[in-house]
Amino acid sequence: MGTHVIKMPDIGEGIAEVELSAWHVKVGDRVVEDQVLADVMTDKAMVDIPSPVHGKVIALGGKPGEVMAVGSVLISIEVEGAGNAKEVPATAASEPVPAAPVEAAAKPALPVAQAKPAAAPVAREGDERPLASPAVRKHALDAGIQLRLVQGSGPAGRILHEDLDAYLHQGSAKACMASTPYAERHDEEQIPVIGMRRKIAQRMQDATRRAAHFSYVEEIDVTALDELRVHLNEKHGATRGKLTLLPFIVRAMVVALREFPQINARYDDEAQVITRLGAVHVGVATQSDVGLMVPVVRHAEARSLWGSAEEIARLAAAARNSKASREELSGSTITLTSLGALGGIVSTPVLNLPEVAIVGVNRIVERPMVIKGQIVVRKMMNLSSSFDHRVVDGMDAAQFIQAIRGLLEQPASLFLE
Repeated sequence: MGTHVIKMPDIGEGIAEVELSAWHVKVGDRVVEDQVLADVMTDKAMVDIPSPVHGKVIALGGKPGEVMAVGSVLISIEVEGAGNAKEVPATAASEPVPAAPVEAAAKPALPVAQAKPAAAPVAREGDERPLASPAVRKHALDAGIQLRLVQGSGPAGRILHEDLDAYLHQGSAKACMASTPYAERHDEEQIPVIGMRRKIAQRMQDATRRAAHFSYVEEIDVTALDELRVHLNEKHGATRGKLTLLPFIVRAMVVALREFPQINARYDDEAQVITRLGAVHVGVATQSDVGLMVPVVRHAEARSLWGSAEEIARLAAAARNSKASREELSGSTITLTSLGALGGIVSTPVLNLPEVAIVGVNRIVERPMVIKGQIVVRKMMNLSSSFDHRVVDGMDAAQFIQAIRGLLEQPASLFLE
């Protein structure tokens, strides 16, 4: 038998160190070639580290949340044959990190998954991402299930479709934790801020510290726009795909930015340089299992409604399944964010630095409106947008949003050149 040592790989782009976000194996596990061993976080994306060999895990090189240098020992695996290392340091082999010992103190620092029926809820450590295929993740998303609460019965704890079905049949975690809704609860859970959650926290804090945020909210009558959307879906949905409102808003942003190029820009506040871009690369804020991600619809100015819709759907699926590449998560020039039906009445989006503008979409509501002296029911929606006041003047921001409003309220104007 020999030892195969896997070192932290060079992920490219001059990255010298990365954060170990989550382990998918523990000491003693049998692994197969191409099985995902760990997730690591760069400044831009989550990256899976697969196993190049079959074997048994004998040592882990770090704990979730640790920043590790490229080239440092990530994991050691016992393999048939000579392996690629003569020996494993005794300290590494004797420290089964991060698996908690079975016989620990009465109150462990973090909740640890225990062996239990597949349907029972399980709390995973910190930012640990459950093992599941894209199809299972979509199944869970459609059913409203949090994967971190589901015990997997597949290899290495992988969650299967039948695990989701069993979880649904058994009931939610809350039902398991309390026999009556009026029972007192004294449980606590400490969740370390690591991985994607730490990156999000750092970026949001950095954005609010460095940029001079100001927000502007405007309501828009989207009655005609929604009628056009429904009409196009009825006529072309079967062959071209269904349209949401987002491709229309992307198109409105593209057209409006022709008049306000100072808003499609990046600001390097260290060099004190504003870069205005002709290309419109729209970041679309997307919620995933590991937190908020912003995949980028590149060259939105050159895409049709259906082209934008297809790309938005593709990128959103990749982000939700943590499969978006670093290239797909970088390079945006302006961001569009929406909470869909949960969009609320108003919000104050945080800038995605180094961009200088973000457009936020709130939910659509039917309201009585006075039009030409008559009370009529219209579909109304607010745009809640934020700008960097160091670069964008208030008047320009207001006129930009008003231009978007005019385009959306008269949707035929979206296609006039």
